[in-house]
Amino acid sequence: MAARALARPRPLTSAPSHTILRAFSSTPCAMVAKISIVGRLAAEPELQPTASGNDVVKYAVGTSYGPRDNRQTSWFRVASFEAEGPRRDYLLGLQKGTLVYVDGEASMRTFEDKEGQTRSALNIVQRSLEVLKRPEGARVEETA
Repeated sequence: MAARALARPRPLTSAPSHTILRAFSSTPCAMVAKISIVGRLAAEPELQPTASGNDVVKYAVGTSYGPRDNRQTSWFRVASFEAEGPRRDYLLGLQKGTLVYVDGEASMRTFEDKEGQTRSALNIVQRSLEVLKRPEGARVEETA
């Protein structure tokens, strides 16, 4: 019986150090910091104009942790650039206390306050939002 020659695997070639290969996309790789928050709305979301003439929906989400007798709360300010339409209307219709799940992109910025102190702020831009639970006695708008 003739022995078959096994095909030798081709050596792996590495891409140049400045190139990252991604089979699923032709766009350049971008670094993104993502954040997921589960918490309650601090107040009803507000629509605010921007300097560029677009509108932004701003709201805060509070998350609590720790034992009941020493509970700590962290507050996260979130911005949504949702275009005018039913999704933005839905967001603006949420009530204080609504339990939400927010997925977003996070970035840090530094600025100087009125007293000349350097401060840092975490900016979160909403990519998706899910309502997990409405507050007790909340009104639910029905669509016809």
